[in-house]
Amino acid sequence: MKKRLISTNTSDIKTMTAQEIKQSIKASEGRVVLTEVIAQKDTYITDVTGAEVACAFGSDMILLNGVDVFNPVIKGLTEEEEKDFVQTLKKYTGKLIGVNLEPVDQQATMLESKNEIAIGRQANKETFQKANELGMDFICLTGNPGVGVTNKMIVESIKVAKDHFKGLIIAGKMHGAGVNEPVLTEEVAEAIISAGADVLLVPSIGSVPGVRPDDLYKIVDYAHSKETLVMSTIGTSQESSDSDTIKRIAIDNKIAGVDIQHIGDAGYHGMSLPENIYTLSVAIRGRRHTISRIARSINR
Repeated sequence: MKKRLISTNTSDIKTMTAQEIKQSIKASEGRVVLTEVIAQKDTYITDVTGAEVACAFGSDMILLNGVDVFNPVIKGLTEEEEKDFVQTLKKYTGKLIGVNLEPVDQQATMLESKNEIAIGRQANKETFQKANELGMDFICLTGNPGVGVTNKMIVESIKVAKDHFKGLIIAGKMHGAGVNEPVLTEEVAEAIISAGADVLLVPSIGSVPGVRPDDLYKIVDYAHSKETLVMSTIGTSQESSDSDTIKRIAIDNKIAGVDIQHIGDAGYHGMSLPENIYTLSVAIRGRRHTISRIARSINR
């Protein structure tokens, strides 16, 4: 039996399988923090990656957004380090590293102009294989604004990912991604879980209009009954809100029973305000565990 994630050392994480990581997240009882970072944006400190900053403020998991896995640009790394950016970021942070891959639906009915993205950012057999080759701990199948990702394509992409990627699969929509469809329903959640996702992604309470607490409670309970974890997401630029908003969102989602709390990338320099990562961490696990994550040496 592995340790709960909030108590792990870097050496513990290095030896964990995907299913052991899943169990360690579950054992952490809703106290895992995941921070999303736009890795190709200029960072707070020129020669320090956003991932390192996020971990310094309490993150357990780093989700890279907007990265072309075939042609990666990671600000804060040298060109040589970018070639093996996953292993480099693991070395520098000692934490779990993953990437967004987007299941674009070319037939999606859009609510806004569609943004075209590189093949290396899209969810397909080749990018799943590349993510596996790079040593990603997890992938997240979701959509950025205006990209045209649909729930139907997320479900189809999960099935392909399971054949070509060995890490954890997180799946769901943080917001509409520009598409004219409900972001989350019980039917969508059931389809994502049935397709084999390890973690169901849901919008945080208070982020997307119409995602009501009672509805989310039912979905979380259903996911857990199927041995699927749940990650709430702040993907609506509220990651740059005041600390009271972050605290309220954090506690509401903990009441809902989610296993991972995600904070998005829409602050300065392609990530949340660092102070808000700390605020989220303290809200859901207190100063003791927050300081443990911040202070624990990556050499342990």
